[in-house]
Amino acid sequence: MNLFTGTATYYRQFRPGIPEGVTTVLDQITPARPKGPRRLLDVGTGTGLVVEALLARFDDIIAIDSDAEMLAAAESALRPRLPGSSRLLLVESTAENFVPPADWQADLVTICRAFHWLDQGAVLNLLDSQVASDGVVAIFGDNSFWAAGSPWKEAVRDVIKIFLGEERRAGSGTFQHHNRSYSEIMEESPFNRVEEVRVPVQRTWTSESILGHLYSTSFAAPHLFGDRLEEFEKAVRNQLAEFSDNDTFPEDNEFLIRLGRRSQT
Repeated sequence: MNLFTGTATYYRQFRPGIPEGVTTVLDQITPARPKGPRRLLDVGTGTGLVVEALLARFDDIIAIDSDAEMLAAAESALRPRLPGSSRLLLVESTAENFVPPADWQADLVTICRAFHWLDQGAVLNLLDSQVASDGVVAIFGDNSFWAAGSPWKEAVRDVIKIFLGEERRAGSGTFQHHNRSYSEIMEESPFNRVEEVRVPVQRTWTSESILGHLYSTSFAAPHLFGDRLEEFEKAVRNQLAEFSDNDTFPEDNEFLIRLGRRSQT
């Protein structure tokens, strides 16, 4: 079973999109192409949230994911919004097995909320031949709900642990934490000139959107709860009620963007 089996609908509806501040950073660091198409490769696109944010800024887009259900959701969301002069290709593939069309190289590669699932060094080495000489690789994401950071998030995480165990789940297994920073990994790759940019973001959640978001993750996907799903929902709502009398829950988060370029020779 795929790590995200049954989560695509929740992912599309409840995963926060890419803030304008992040979009601006990505747009500004991408090389200009006044005489040719601006090309984007989005790795681990999921339901296409990154592509959606960048649709108006790129002419030729390839988005890949290994989950057919996610790609179907991306197709439904993105195709009607695609500018008439632009090209969008959705490819069912892992990052490790992806082969772009002949003579196609990206000006920007985006990997959002997905780098931890990849064979990181291998993928960065493969991208060396898939990225233009002045192109950029951007690895970025915001903090997971599992990381908590506020009392109401910690309470929700405690409920998850009661139902699924102390260790963070990843489908049928447990999540394996990386002990090295992404920037350090990038510095050992062809894209070894690394810059970090932080973009703060504030959000407001409700109990419904919190549950929907949890169901979009690999650590709290609905199938993990079996016949206790309704019991889990009730427990989460009861906990959240302790922190708000109007069902609103503020969150301070941030996107950490790592921008990798090749060293100048």
